[in-house]
Amino acid sequence: MTHKPKLKLATTSLAGCFGCHMSFLDMDERIVELLEHIEFDRSPFTDIKQLDHCDIGLIEGGVCNAENVHVLRTYRANCRILVAVGACAINGGVPALRNHFSLKECLEEAYVKTPDMINPHIPDDPELPLLLDKVYPVHEVVKIDYFLPGCPPSADTFYRFLSELIEGKEPQIGKVELRYD
Repeated sequence: MTHKPKLKLATTSLAGCFGCHMSFLDMDERIVELLEHIEFDRSPFTDIKQLDHCDIGLIEGGVCNAENVHVLRTYRANCRILVAVGACAINGGVPALRNHFSLKECLEEAYVKTPDMINPHIPDDPELPLLLDKVYPVHEVVKIDYFLPGCPPSADTFYRFLSELIEGKEPQIGKVELRYD
């Protein structure tokens, strides 16, 4: 009997709330079942800092700063299949609400006009990632192979999607699996 090598899976969160990662964890014991076929690489689940070449990369969150762009491009360069997971990755989601205002207006509202601020000023530490003019969906920065919609996608949707990828099938997402909480 020959065993297929495990697929390597990496995940990351850009500008988002980690809700997609939490939904992933909602698969509960089915994660153990998946671990017979996949192994995690860089991910908040592993705390591995360096991304190796992977079969599947799951991207949560929109792109709001230079660090997000770097991480996303690194995932694209190292992942055979790249998946935009959730509303923020697919269309910018809640972080993209700032797109209705200029970056300057957003920063002033957060750091200067907020009541009870001590020493109100816009942070300018050179170690802070450079903010982009707006929040972008990931497909506007790199090529995406699949979109897993939802806010967040349900655990059942994650499980079925990944199971189909593991089996080498083209993942199908039905209307009933689309969820926006």
